[in-house]
Amino acid sequence: MVSFIQPNGRKCQPKLSRLQAVQEEIFRQLQLLLPDHIANHDRLVSKLAGTPLLCLEVLERHKYTTFFRLTYRFEDRDDGQCTPNAHIRHYHDARLAEATSFDSDQGCARLAGPAFPVKPMMQQAWQKNRALDRWLDYLIRQGHSLTTMVPVSENSAVDFTTKPALAG
Repeated sequence: MVSFIQPNGRKCQPKLSRLQAVQEEIFRQLQLLLPDHIANHDRLVSKLAGTPLLCLEVLERHKYTTFFRLTYRFEDRDDGQCTPNAHIRHYHDARLAEATSFDSDQGCARLAGPAFPVKPMMQQAWQKNRALDRWLDYLIRQGHSLTTMVPVSENSAVDFTTKPALAG
C-alpha cells in the first residue's frame, strides 16, 4: 500500500506523479490476486472462511487492457447487493491499473470533459484509487491470492448480473 503521509506528517495532495504511483501499486496488488487464467475466463471468485464471496467479472478485454469489476457478494442478503463494486481498468503494457469507479451507485455520470476543471477530476481519481489501494491491501492481508481466485462456470449459482444497490 502506498503511504499518503509526507515525512512532515501532512497528507499528500493529489498530483499526477503520486496518482501514478498509486496506480502502479494497484497493478502490483492485482498481480498478487489475478491468476494467469484471467485471460481465458470472464468470471472468477475467491472464497475464504468467514469472508464474503469475492467476485471478479471481466467486462471488456483488449490487447493492452482489461476492464473488470471486483466486488463482494454478500450471501446473507437477499437483495443481491454488490459492494464496493470497484470498476478497474488494467493496463498490461504500462503496468498500471486505475479505479474508474469505486462506489455502490455505479452509474453513467459524466466525470470528464472540456467543461470540467482539472483539479476536481484529479481529486476524484485520487480518492477512487486510494480507496481501491486500501481495499486491495485488505484483501491480500485476508488471504485472497492467485490460488484462491478460481474460474466460475457459466452454469454456476453465483449471480454476476445483479446490479449494485443505489445509495439511499
